[in-house]
Amino acid sequence: MVATVDYSIEEIKDEARHLVEQGTIDRQQLIYTLCEFIPPREWICVECELERNNYLLRDRICDLLPKEEWEED
Repeated sequence: MVATVDYSIEEIKDEARHLVEQGTIDRQQLIYTLCEFIPPREWICVECELERNNYLLRDRICDLLPKEEWEED
């Protein structure tokens, strides 16, 4: 029996934020891009969690990131 890792939506968002901050991925790429950084065995769990939270793989990474607040100059 193979153990699977459950991912919470917050963990997925944190991973996306981390990858964007590193410059590894761009905020405009598709959420599906995350599959390159998550082991294939665990991807199905991530996909299910995204679906439970109404995210589609064709949505943008920026949809997972907190809204940026800009101050006026």
